[in-house]
Amino acid sequence: MINVLFVCLGNICRSPLAEGLFRKKVLERGWDSFIHIDSSGTGDYHIGEMPDHRTRENAKNNGLILESRARQFSYEDFGNFDYIIPMDASNKTNIHRLDPDEKFRDKIILMRMFDPLEKGADVPDPYFGGAQGFQNVFEILDRSTNQFLDWLAERHSFEG
Repeated sequence: MINVLFVCLGNICRSPLAEGLFRKKVLERGWDSFIHIDSSGTGDYHIGEMPDHRTRENAKNNGLILESRARQFSYEDFGNFDYIIPMDASNKTNIHRLDPDEKFRDKIILMRMFDPLEKGADVPDPYFGGAQGFQNVFEILDRSTNQFLDWLAERHSFEG
Protein backbone atom coordinates (compact mmCIF):
# COMPACT_ATOMS: atom_id res chain seq x y z
CA MET A 1 0.00 0.00 0.00
CA ILE A 2 1.24 3.47 -0.94
CA ASN A 3 0.05 6.16 1.48
CA VAL A 4 -0.25 9.76 0.23
CA LEU A 5 -1.06 12.81 2.37
CA PHE A 6 -1.86 16.25 0.90
CA VAL A 7 -1.24 19.19 3.26
CA CYS A 8 -2.26 22.85 3.31
CA LEU A 9 -2.81 25.32 6.14
CA GLY A 10 -6.37 24.72 7.36
CA ASN A 11 -7.31 21.57 5.41
CA ILE A 12 -10.45 23.21 4.02
CA CYS A 13 -9.43 24.49 0.56
CA ARG A 14 -6.41 23.14 -1.29
CA SER A 15 -5.57 19.83 0.38
CA PRO A 16 -9.13 18.41 0.47
CA LEU A 17 -9.51 19.37 -3.20
CA ALA A 18 -6.21 17.62 -3.99
CA GLU A 19 -7.35 14.59 -1.98
CA GLY A 20 -10.70 14.37 -3.81
CA LEU A 21 -9.20 14.92 -7.24
CA PHE A 22 -6.39 12.43 -6.64
CA ARG A 23 -8.89 9.86 -5.28
CA LYS A 24 -10.99 10.18 -8.45
CA LYS A 25 -7.95 9.69 -10.67
CA VAL A 26 -6.73 6.71 -8.63
CA LEU A 27 -10.18 5.11 -8.98
CA GLU A 28 -10.22 5.79 -12.73
CA ARG A 29 -6.87 4.02 -13.09
CA GLY A 30 -8.06 1.11 -10.92
CA TRP A 31 -5.33 1.67 -8.33
CA ASP A 32 -7.56 2.22 -5.31
CA SER A 33 -6.61 -1.13 -3.78
CA PHE A 34 -2.99 -0.06 -3.37
CA ILE A 35 -3.04 3.74 -2.88
CA HIS A 36 -4.44 5.24 0.33
CA ILE A 37 -5.16 8.99 0.26
CA ASP A 38 -5.76 11.56 3.00
CA SER A 39 -5.31 15.27 3.67
CA SER A 40 -4.49 17.48 6.63
CA GLY A 41 -3.59 21.03 7.61
CA THR A 42 -0.62 22.34 9.52
CA GLY A 43 -2.91 24.70 11.46
CA ASP A 44 -5.60 23.75 13.95
CA TYR A 45 -8.14 26.35 12.80
CA HIS A 46 -10.78 24.08 11.26
CA ILE A 47 -10.42 20.64 12.88
CA GLY A 48 -13.54 18.56 12.24
CA GLU A 49 -15.02 20.92 9.64
CA MET A 50 -16.07 20.04 6.11
CA PRO A 51 -14.10 21.70 3.29
CA ASP A 52 -14.94 25.37 2.67
CA HIS A 53 -18.28 25.77 0.85
CA ARG A 54 -16.51 27.39 -2.11
CA THR A 55 -14.14 24.43 -2.36
CA ARG A 56 -17.09 22.03 -2.31
CA GLU A 57 -18.89 24.11 -4.94
CA ASN A 58 -15.81 24.13 -7.18
CA ALA A 59 -15.36 20.40 -6.68
CA LYS A 60 -19.02 19.76 -7.59
CA ASN A 61 -18.68 21.93 -10.72
CA ASN A 62 -15.70 19.77 -11.72
CA GLY A 63 -17.36 16.41 -11.04
CA LEU A 64 -16.03 15.74 -7.53
CA ILE A 65 -17.66 15.22 -4.17
CA LEU A 66 -15.56 16.03 -1.12
CA GLU A 67 -16.38 14.12 2.06
CA SER A 68 -13.30 14.58 4.22
CA ARG A 69 -13.19 16.57 7.44
CA ALA A 70 -10.32 18.83 8.43
CA ARG A 71 -7.63 17.44 10.67
CA GLN A 72 -4.25 18.71 11.78
CA PHE A 73 -0.97 17.27 10.57
CA SER A 74 0.84 15.40 13.35
CA TYR A 75 4.22 13.81 13.91
CA GLU A 76 2.57 10.38 13.55
CA ASP A 77 1.82 11.20 9.92
CA PHE A 78 5.51 10.79 9.11
CA GLY A 79 5.23 7.12 10.02
CA ASN A 80 1.82 6.61 8.40
CA PHE A 81 2.50 8.14 4.97
CA ASP A 82 5.03 7.43 2.25
CA TYR A 83 4.49 10.77 0.51
CA ILE A 84 3.63 14.03 2.25
CA ILE A 85 2.63 16.64 -0.33
CA PRO A 86 2.43 20.23 0.94
CA MET A 87 0.69 22.81 -1.20
CA ASP A 88 3.26 25.55 -0.63
CA ALA A 89 6.67 26.39 0.81
CA SER A 90 5.21 27.80 4.03
CA ASN A 91 3.42 24.55 4.88
CA LYS A 92 6.49 22.59 3.86
CA THR A 93 8.46 24.61 6.42
CA ASN A 94 5.77 23.92 9.04
CA ILE A 95 6.05 20.19 8.36
CA HIS A 96 9.85 20.31 8.56
CA ARG A 97 9.59 21.93 12.00
CA LEU A 98 8.08 18.67 13.27
CA ASP A 99 11.07 16.79 11.84
CA PRO A 100 14.12 18.64 13.23
CA ASP A 101 16.42 15.65 12.64
CA GLU A 102 15.26 15.49 9.01
CA LYS A 103 14.54 11.75 9.28
CA PHE A 104 11.55 12.10 6.96
CA ARG A 105 12.88 14.74 4.56
CA ASP A 106 12.62 12.48 1.50
CA LYS A 107 8.88 11.93 2.04
CA ILE A 108 8.06 15.63 1.66
CA ILE A 109 7.55 16.88 -1.91
CA LEU A 110 5.87 20.13 -2.92
CA MET A 111 2.71 19.55 -4.96
CA ARG A 112 3.89 21.71 -7.81
CA MET A 113 7.12 19.79 -8.24
CA PHE A 114 4.77 17.79 -10.48
CA ASP A 115 3.33 20.81 -12.30
CA PRO A 116 4.61 20.86 -15.89
CA LEU A 117 3.85 24.60 -16.19
CA GLU A 118 5.36 26.03 -12.98
CA LYS A 119 7.49 23.35 -11.38
CA GLY A 120 8.10 24.06 -7.69
CA ALA A 121 5.77 27.07 -7.38
CA ASP A 122 3.22 27.37 -4.58
CA VAL A 123 -0.39 26.32 -5.03
CA PRO A 124 -2.00 29.68 -4.20
CA ASP A 125 -4.42 29.80 -1.29
CA PRO A 126 -7.84 30.77 -2.72
CA TYR A 127 -9.43 31.43 0.70
CA PHE A 128 -9.58 35.22 0.40
CA GLY A 129 -10.46 35.27 -3.29
CA GLY A 130 -13.40 34.50 -5.52
CA ALA A 131 -14.59 31.58 -7.61
CA GLN A 132 -11.86 32.08 -10.25
CA GLY A 133 -9.18 31.55 -7.60
CA PHE A 134 -10.72 28.20 -6.66
CA GLN A 135 -10.92 27.20 -10.32
CA ASN A 136 -7.28 28.19 -10.82
CA VAL A 137 -6.33 25.94 -7.89
CA PHE A 138 -8.39 23.10 -9.39
CA GLU A 139 -6.56 23.43 -12.72
CA ILE A 140 -3.14 23.49 -11.02
CA LEU A 141 -4.03 20.41 -8.97
CA ASP A 142 -5.52 18.65 -11.98
CA ARG A 143 -2.34 18.80 -14.03
CA SER A 144 -0.07 18.26 -11.00
CA THR A 145 -1.93 15.16 -9.82
CA ASN A 146 -1.74 13.67 -13.32
CA GLN A 147 2.04 14.06 -13.29
CA PHE A 148 2.27 12.80 -9.69
CA LEU A 149 0.33 9.64 -10.61
CA ASP A 150 2.59 9.04 -13.61
CA TRP A 151 5.63 9.53 -11.35
CA LEU A 152 4.25 7.06 -8.79
CA ALA A 153 3.52 4.53 -11.53
CA GLU A 154 7.09 4.72 -12.77
CA ARG A 155 8.62 4.73 -9.28
CA HIS A 156 6.54 1.78 -8.06
CA SER A 157 6.34 -0.10 -11.38
CA PHE A 158 2.61 -0.28 -11.90
CA GLU A 159 0.50 0.47 -14.95
CA GLY A 160 -2.90 1.90 -15.61
